[in-house]
Order: sequence, then C-alpha cells, then structure tokens
Amino acid sequence: MPSLAEEISSRRTFAIISHPDAGKTTLTEKLLLYTGSIQTAGSVKGKSSAKHAVSDWMDIEKQRGISVTSSVLQFTYEGHCVNILDTPGHQDFSEDTYRTLMAADAAVMVIDGAKGVEAQTVKLFKVCALRGIPIFTFVNKLDHETRDPFDLMEEIESVLGIGTYPMNWPIGNGRTFRGVFDRASRHVLAFEGDGRANATKRVEEVEAELGDPALDELVGEENHRNLMDDIELLDGADHEFDLEAVRTGKLSPVFFGSALTNFGVEPFLRDFLRLAPAPSAHVDAETGELVDPASDVFSGFVFKIQANMDRNHRDRIAFLRICSGKFERGMDAWHVQGERKVKLATGTAMMADDRATVDEAFAGDIVGLFDPGIFSIGDTLCTPGKRVRYAGIPTFAPEHFARISQVDTLKRKQFVKGMEELAQEGAVQIFRELGAGMESVIVGVVGVLQFEVLEQRLKSEYHVEVYRQALPYNEVRWVENPPDELDVRTLNLTRETLRVENMRGERLLLFTSPWNLDWAIEHNPELRLSEFGNVTF
Repeated sequence: MPSLAEEISSRRTFAIISHPDAGKTTLTEKLLLYTGSIQTAGSVKGKSSAKHAVSDWMDIEKQRGISVTSSVLQFTYEGHCVNILDTPGHQDFSEDTYRTLMAADAAVMVIDGAKGVEAQTVKLFKVCALRGIPIFTFVNKLDHETRDPFDLMEEIESVLGIGTYPMNWPIGNGRTFRGVFDRASRHVLAFEGDGRANATKRVEEVEAELGDPALDELVGEENHRNLMDDIELLDGADHEFDLEAVRTGKLSPVFFGSALTNFGVEPFLRDFLRLAPAPSAHVDAETGELVDPASDVFSGFVFKIQANMDRNHRDRIAFLRICSGKFERGMDAWHVQGERKVKLATGTAMMADDRATVDEAFAGDIVGLFDPGIFSIGDTLCTPGKRVRYAGIPTFAPEHFARISQVDTLKRKQFVKGMEELAQEGAVQIFRELGAGMESVIVGVVGVLQFEVLEQRLKSEYHVEVYRQALPYNEVRWVENPPDELDVRTLNLTRETLRVENMRGERLLLFTSPWNLDWAIEHNPELRLSEFGNVTF
C-alpha cells in the first residue's frame, strides 16, 4: 500500500484557462477520453448537437456551448491521480475563475493558433502569474490555418512577459499539417485526419531522423525542408530548458496540437505529468509558515460552493481543496471560521454533475462536501486540535448592477432562499439599501451574462420568476470604518451615490462615476474605502 507521501506525490492538480472558443473544454474532453474516463467525447461546437461536454452540466452551458461554472474532474493515468479544474471560458466569469485558480498547483493555457494571445487569456494569465504557478501552453487548432509558430511564441513572450520553450514543433498547418516533431525524442508524430470532428483514433509515432528521405514521403518534401530549417534555428537558440524556471512560472513549455482531432493530446499529457509539480505547500495565515502537504495534519480550504447540482435532492456542495494530510469519510474536522467541530460524513469525487462517494482523498485532491449552509468560500477545515488557517479568498468588485424583484410576491420565501443560496456560491453579490428588506435586492456581478444565469437558475431551480432593472452604478467601495466609528448615513455624498449593505452586514457605497467617488473621498476625510472585500456573499 502506498505511503501518505507517495499518494500525495502522485497528485497533479491544474486548471485549464483560455479565451472563449480557443478549445479549452474540448482539450479537457480529450484528456478524459484518452484516460478512459469517458467513452465518447462530446463536441461543444454546435448548439444543436445532441452531445455536450462532460464538464458542462448547467442547462445554459449545454445550450450555448460555453462553460459558465468551474467543473472539477478527476482521473488516473499512468500512476498519477489528476485533478482538472475546468474553469469558465466565458469572459463574464473571471471572478469564479480567479477563485478556482487559488486551488490549482499549475495552469494549462490554451491558445488558438490562428488568433494568438487574446484579451481573456491575458487577464487569466495575470492571475496565475500573481501566484507564481507553472504555466503550460497548448497551441490548439493546428488542423486549421494558423499563424507562424515563431510569431506565436514571440507574442506570448512580449504580451505575457513569460519565456517560452517549444517541446514539439508543428509540421505545416491547416491543409498542409502533417504532424509535430518531438524535440526531446527527435521523433515525428504523424497526423492523419480521419475526416471526423471528434476523432477517436489514436495517432502513431514514427521514428525518423531529420534528413531521412523517408520523411519526404511521410510529411512532404517542402514540410520536411522547412522543418529542418526551423529545428536548426530552435536548437541554436541561447536558452536551454530550465525546469526550475518552469516550476516558478518564468518559463512556459509550449506544445502544438489539435484537441478536436485528438492530435498531440496524449504526448502533451505525458510531458505535463512529468514536468508539473506535486501538491505545493500553502501558508498558514496565523503562523506565516508553510504547511507540508505530507503532514499527518489534515487541512484544506473551500474555494467554491455550488447549489442544486442534484436537482432531485436540492443539495449544496462545498468544494474543498485538500492542502495537507488525508481525508477520510466520516472523519471529524475543525471548521476554523465557524469555531465548531463538524463530521465530514460524505465526500464526493466529481465528474461535472456525476459524483461518486470517496472513502479517502489526499493533499492535492478536490472533494465535494455536503454543506448544510455552514460553509463559506475561503473557510478552512483542519484536524481538531491542530489549528491551521489559510488566508481568505479576495472578492472582486462587481462591475454591473441591477435591481432584482420577484414577479409573484407570494413566492417571497423561495425568492429569498434562492438569492441567498446562489449568492453564497460567489457568482453574484447581493446588496440591499440600509434598513430595507428582501422584497427586492441589488445584485452586483462581474459580467452581465451572470444576470441571465441568475434568472434562469432562479426559474428552473427555485421556480421563481423575477424582474430585472438595470442600475447605473459602476464603482463599488467597501467602508473600512467600523459602525461605532462612522455612521454612513451622515456622510456627505452626491445624490447619485447609494448606501448599501451586503448579506454579512458590511457597508458599501455604490457610485455612478469616478467623479462621485472622488467627491465622497474629498468631502469625508475620515472615510476609509477599500476596492476589495474579503467577503463571501
């Protein structure tokens, strides 16, 4: 039986990030297909397709072919236990993505070979760079016409500020695409499209040396000649592969392939598992010391809460990233923020909305815990008597606001329950005017599509229809002064500025323009404001 240290060292936990439509969810599907986790990958290209991506479980995801919540997928491959955090690809869901990246030890950045580095890629990369986690790049869609690979690498380096090292090199592109050359093995991986979008055929690796006439027949004379020139340039480059630079997020290994046709996915997976780090140590916020993942002390933090994944049971699942030790079903744990002992009666391993009960899990794993309503995002669980507390997860300020009220006033109870539970997941933030009730609330979101998701989920999961009225606010600040020091009702503010509180009673100010914000600061010298809140709902 493997030891605790061996179990943990076999773990790999990573997030996949990209701009919308770069192929992130498709790559996730193919990783699962190659590892035997699913039998057929579901294409997310067409809205009319009967199949949907395994990692997309919400109705709106299946209808639009996008990912709007973070899915957690686990599989085993060649002695490794792999946890994939399939983050939302839609640009409106950066806050959920940010929280999910807090639970990852590495990131895979998917880039469209024709479009290069796009806006959302830049935003998500910056979040990864702040944590200094390793970033692996998969340049996708080589079976379509793409940009010059040298130009793509130069753009990654100049726009993102990270070094690149191509692990393989494409041979042609689009109609002339014939495969990739693996720089380490000096082998050619030949591509043969089978004419189907979601190919399930495995490709074969061919041993052939550059300059071998057999390569002319395999990839074409012109492709062979161009490949020799490109490899000579790459081999003559100044920098060598530096694993330490990869581990510290300063150098990104680059892989070329086509997720839709399965090409280059399995070699990428093998190299990734070889190069990516095992679970990393997290800092105990109270002592400032690193917590050893292989410690006997169990600890972890909640980074996501999802309500009603199983509509038949109206459940709430708290996603826990295990940071140290071992989880065992039925174990007792100390809920640090709640200052109480809780029994972790059931742990689940997730495959989107499919789940299986797990008896044990280790540092690096993600487990879903049944949440009776006691957990919040950022909460720490640990072994009783062995207190560990991890830093909370920051909350981004919303950028869009709307007033939400129920159509049927007789459904107030369902409305309040639905708004509170969905807000606890962290996709939206709920505010109310000081002293007001819950007949109508102000909802703040990072991206406008979240309003549509909120309305659809309230209707389908809580049977509540709502009115939505857009509000002009675009700036929000948390009031840092304690209530006994400052009464916000006495502040000198413009008429357009709104005083609100969130569900935890924290006070905030909503502004319609930077001018109104400047007025508040200038006319209230005692007022202390913060752009971020460490709130969870």
